Amino acid sequence: MSQGQLPNIIQAFKDSDGPIDVSGGWAQGRALYGGLVGALAAEGMAALLDEPLPIRSFMGSFVAPAPETGLSVDARILRQGRAVVQARADLVAGGQVCFTSSAAFGKPREGVFVPHQKPFKPAPKDSVPSAPDDPRRPKFLSNFEIRWTGGGIPMSGSGDMRTAMWVRHRANVDAHPLSKLVAMADMPPPIVLAHYNGLALASSLSWSLEFVTPPEDMNTEWFYLEFELEAAANGYSVQTGNIWGEDGTLLAVSRQCMVYFEQTPKT
Repeated sequence: MSQGQLPNIIQAFKDSDGPIDVSGGWAQGRALYGGLVGALAAEGMAALLDEPLPIRSFMGSFVAPAPETGLSVDARILRQGRAVVQARADLVAGGQVCFTSSAAFGKPREGVFVPHQKPFKPAPKDSVPSAPDDPRRPKFLSNFEIRWTGGGIPMSGSGDMRTAMWVRHRANVDAHPLSKLVAMADMPPPIVLAHYNGLALASSLSWSLEFVTPPEDMNTEWFYLEFELEAAANGYSVQTGNIWGEDGTLLAVSRQCMVYFEQTPKT
């Protein structure tokens, strides 16, 4: 595997005592892809646990663009209870916090099982061709195989309120289940961009990820992602999404606040 593949990046962070560089194909405009940033922060918090615990929730704020060089994770335990551990992690580069996050890890508890009510009726992935490579797309997308089944194409002017897709990592990330899911969860584009015919820009401001199924219990290669635009106004949008495994198991629920703006032509 090349140095730029996700398993190598995660392992380099786990093995290093200092800042590292992320090489090869994870750029999203002038910053690193948000899913990778979140995965590094989540792994930093998980590494502090006395014993492995399933992650239950993850929240983050994108403070500044994360560069490809000189990255480190500053993580600490906030509280360690009998069943739940809460932690915080900052992704830092050049003395600047780029991403700040918190997570809750918790032991399983006895309780009633309430199945999710959202329908799982995706188009079969084999009926949808893989999205072709396009030099205009963000570089990080080359790390995923994508089979688009819904709308939400950026700058299409379609006015869609949802998007859906089958996605899998091109690299084998099975040894890092937490990163396998977190790095996947930020992949759908801002749906508000489908309401533009011309060039517009958007980026995540805050991100919440709730885990219905612990990542270590996943048994899936492909993920089905279905996201909805709830509202957009004054340059801020809110979208939520569900992430399923191939067998219809609900894995996680995502919610993001995003900023967006029209690209002003240069004169």
